[in-house]
Amino acid sequence: MFKTLDDNSVNLDKNLKLMSISAIVLVVLFIYTIFKSDTAIHNGSYLIGIGFLFILMFVAFFLQKYKSKLKTNSAFSKELASATSQTKENLRDAYVSKIESVKTDTTFDDVAGIDDIKGELEEIVDFLNNPKKYKKYDVSLPKGVLLVGPPGVGKTLIAKAVAGEAKVPFFYQSGASFVQIYVGMGAKRVKELFNEAKKNAPAIIFIDEIDAVGKSRGSSNDEREATLNELLTQMDGFDGKSGVIVIAATNKIEVLDEALLRAGRFDRRVFLTLPSKEDRKKILNLYLKHKKYEIDIDKLAYDTSGFSSAGLATLVNESLLNMIKNNRSSITQEDIDIAKKKVEFGKKQHKILTPEQKDILVTYQATKAFISGKKVALFDEGLSVDDIIYPSKTQLENMIKANLAGIVGLEVIKNEPYVVFYSELSKAKELAKDMVEKYDMAVSVENVIQSLKAQLRQTISESVNQEKINQLKEQLIEDEVVNS
Repeated sequence: MFKTLDDNSVNLDKNLKLMSISAIVLVVLFIYTIFKSDTAIHNGSYLIGIGFLFILMFVAFFLQKYKSKLKTNSAFSKELASATSQTKENLRDAYVSKIESVKTDTTFDDVAGIDDIKGELEEIVDFLNNPKKYKKYDVSLPKGVLLVGPPGVGKTLIAKAVAGEAKVPFFYQSGASFVQIYVGMGAKRVKELFNEAKKNAPAIIFIDEIDAVGKSRGSSNDEREATLNELLTQMDGFDGKSGVIVIAATNKIEVLDEALLRAGRFDRRVFLTLPSKEDRKKILNLYLKHKKYEIDIDKLAYDTSGFSSAGLATLVNESLLNMIKNNRSSITQEDIDIAKKKVEFGKKQHKILTPEQKDILVTYQATKAFISGKKVALFDEGLSVDDIIYPSKTQLENMIKANLAGIVGLEVIKNEPYVVFYSELSKAKELAKDMVEKYDMAVSVENVIQSLKAQLRQTISESVNQEKINQLKEQLIEDEVVNS
């Protein structure tokens, strides 16, 4: 890339010698011409010429004398350039670190509150442990499993548990680790990840926060799109019999590119929600295992409504720290109360509700469950969407009613409008807009919304229906989930 330092030194010596010799020769010739000339030189050009030659000779000798310093500066410049180049190469290599698997000892016994999804996960474990049983019937397991849920519900822990139960290599990567400064580095990392997994098959690839790299294409981020294209290509490059399963986690499924969600890639989606009261009891019993405590687990499970599994882990850990601080050997209610305050004011994401706030939420969700006729959990935002190929006007109106039910229910029962889940109001308006602009089933969005709200008010105001809503409220308070 650069010339060697020895070559630079040789060139510098040659230049200095040439300058010195030229200056001496010119001075000698000039003096010789003066003494041999028949005509004396009387003008000032003589003095200027001789002065210039002496200056040239002085510069040549000066440079010759201090050439060692010039060599040092030249060497420093070359070393600096070389070091800068090497640093860039090292940084570039650092972005593509070696992909390695890890062995995890986590099992389903270490994860509580996942009874609803455990069956689907055990099927994957069984396939990895007994592939011949499935290959005998030419059955292919889904290439990808997408875990969808809010932060802290244990998506990473669940993926580790699947790998631990199956006793297979676990390749963990964060979606953000694929998004690199240098174009092509993320795609290269994806390729290396899948190659390593195939070499170690059966294996599990887990991509956490896949939305960091899997967002819908069309933006100006060429590196991220190149990485996503490589991910899609790699998932197309192996079949369900290869023994490699991709598990990804996200809390923003709505931003993912449609190509990731189509059949043949992430075929199976597992939706995780905040744990119910019974789930929280199981999680607390797990975290308090082998620890001394003087607290009522049932009461604590009730008081921690809205906590994720990670939030409960933090609560128990903070309680233990306070216990140690006060030189006690068992956790008391005082430790729990102090820990709850720390979690409440230091962790905004945990929904610690007052009794009044909880009643508002319960009323909202119970009314929604009554009108929609669907399963609703206390902290669920939105409703499961039926796959309607040919929607009728009545079906669309029922979907709008389901999204407006909680809002109208609070307005009727509490005699005042409340805002609980704004996204459901937005969804209702979006469906009404489709009825007006796409399907030509209504005149205006406002007419649709107001008409359906009026129908809901009439339905909810009937005493018989309010009794049913109150029954659903009681069930929600007790179980934090209801099936209307």
